[in-house]
Amino acid sequence: MDTSQPLVMTLPARPSRDEVNRLCARLGAAPPGEVVCEVGALGGADLAAVDALARLKLAAGRRGHRIRFEGAGPELRALLLLTGVAETLGL
Repeated sequence: MDTSQPLVMTLPARPSRDEVNRLCARLGAAPPGEVVCEVGALGGADLAAVDALARLKLAAGRRGHRIRFEGAGPELRALLLLTGVAETLGL
């Protein structure tokens, strides 16, 4: 795998726990490096989305990745601020 390019992942509109587990496994299989996770497809700003982002952030950190979330809409950003995790997630 070319580690000079970031690993790019896309979070689906309504990620199930299994889908998030698969993305976390993908992080585990990749050598440590930069990860870009596109979250613009998330269908709504709800606590399931917050949970998915937090789980990906934790999994990335545990495996030595630097993860960056891109494309968060205003509703998701507002919810992340309200829940107190926006800064932790870098949003």
